[in-house]
Amino acid sequence: MKYFRRSAFPRLWFLFAFFLIGWYLGSCKEKIDPPAKEEVSKAMENGYLAHEGYSRSLNFVKDWLAYADPETGLIPRNLGDSQDIWNAKDAAADNYPFMVMTAALLDSDLYQGQMKQILETEIKVTNRLDRLPDTYSFSKQGFEQETLNKDDLIFGASEYVKDGLLPLTEYIGKTAWSDRMIGLVDDIWKHAEYETPFGLIPSLNVEVNGELLQVLSRVYWMTGDKKYLEWATRLGDYYLLGQQHPTDDFEVLRLRDHGCEIVSGLCELYITSAFAAADKKSAYQPAIYRMLDRILEVGTNSHGLFYNQINPQTGEILDEGIADTFGYTFNAYYGVYLLDQHEAYRTAVLKALGNLDQYEYFDWERGSADGYADAIESALNLYNREKSSKTATWIDSQTQHMWSLQDSAYRSGTAAYRGNGIIEGWHGDGNFARTTLMYCLWKSQGATASPWHKQLYLGAIPKENGILLTLLSEEPWKGKINFDAPRHQKIFQLPLDYPRINQFPEWFTISPDKKYQVTFPQGETRHTYTGKELMEGLEINLEENQQISVLVDLLDD
Repeated sequence: MKYFRRSAFPRLWFLFAFFLIGWYLGSCKEKIDPPAKEEVSKAMENGYLAHEGYSRSLNFVKDWLAYADPETGLIPRNLGDSQDIWNAKDAAADNYPFMVMTAALLDSDLYQGQMKQILETEIKVTNRLDRLPDTYSFSKQGFEQETLNKDDLIFGASEYVKDGLLPLTEYIGKTAWSDRMIGLVDDIWKHAEYETPFGLIPSLNVEVNGELLQVLSRVYWMTGDKKYLEWATRLGDYYLLGQQHPTDDFEVLRLRDHGCEIVSGLCELYITSAFAAADKKSAYQPAIYRMLDRILEVGTNSHGLFYNQINPQTGEILDEGIADTFGYTFNAYYGVYLLDQHEAYRTAVLKALGNLDQYEYFDWERGSADGYADAIESALNLYNREKSSKTATWIDSQTQHMWSLQDSAYRSGTAAYRGNGIIEGWHGDGNFARTTLMYCLWKSQGATASPWHKQLYLGAIPKENGILLTLLSEEPWKGKINFDAPRHQKIFQLPLDYPRINQFPEWFTISPDKKYQVTFPQGETRHTYTGKELMEGLEINLEENQQISVLVDLLDD
């Protein structure tokens, strides 16, 4: 008994001392001020908006897949008179890639399973001329047309690459889809047979060549292969140094999609040349400026937005409609501004953005959701470079209207889709998902949750040196917050983050060589991470109906 008493006494003192030290350290703990309630509320509001957009996009994918061909799994061109065919320029270019993108963000099983299987089957059954695909008939279990039309194949492949595979690659990186993209580009140029003073080109179609200029300018940086720059330069010389200048020589210049691609394509090559072929940049500059200046002079209305179609030589307006794809052309202006600091081109962009409030619920394309998708994307991509609360308000309001069209079955041809995620039953539905995903990523500042589920809400707002994230789960959730990276460098290795058609803008990004401070105000804890560590994801455990906030700040070097 004596032994017990003598040995227990120091143990008690040790425990008491340990308690005192813990109490002292706790009392000295750094006090972390919580974020302002209005900031948390705004971040949470953004989380609800992102959640709605993600849910709508996933519903679109799953309900469209119900119409996939039972034999091949390919999705049809539309759910009306073209339900029997798959084609490259529509089904593959506009719809399928954004099903893939949705699945990559929200449903890994769907992404790794059915989405990849569709691509494998597509390559197997639709390739007709080397890797160039042709229209496939489900009922024939073969090509729709007996004879091969090379121009049609090249057109479809260029659409598939520019509209679908290029933005998909820019977000998810090197995958089987990027391999498909490179294969299509290579075989388009393998079959280039149109003679020009500057060498063979694959098409005389201005839309195709505009798309290829965009694709080649980015794929050159992505791969480092000079053949892509050489091919792009061949097209640039043809339009800027020959007799095919868009405003000097065209009698019809379309300033909306299916025509406007040549303007942004030539400007992408101009930017690329500045970093890869300075002599070409100097040679192209006068022609680029003549083109852009003339379009501003005769191709815009009083609000600074583009008409659908003009005669650039006479200045005649051939189609007074306003292009829903106004941002596709303004990307070119802003890119040249970033490169040359030519202020007039930035001023033109700001004028158009400043007048968007004149186009509340504007009928861009006869009531179609696709018109809203293109107009919202146009504004969102430029807003990423030129922040304005007025522009943000317009984007929010128009997105709400676009989403409402998914719910409404009181428009022509949509009654069959009442109560499901299909919007209008044609390939343009994919653009609804494309723009919705862009919008959702804005609302979370590029952060995503893995795994995503229907009871999880993640939103964010920008802060001076970082972001404030807010999460809420209606059931227990364990996963990671994943942060965006400077994808224009990491994936495409671009020398300049100029605005690009169908790109997914970067908001808050993590650089691997920087340091970041992560603060959990509720728990009054704070940790420092390297960018490399943070890019592995931030592990989070949430209890049922638990809401937390997370501050992520870039630390000074």
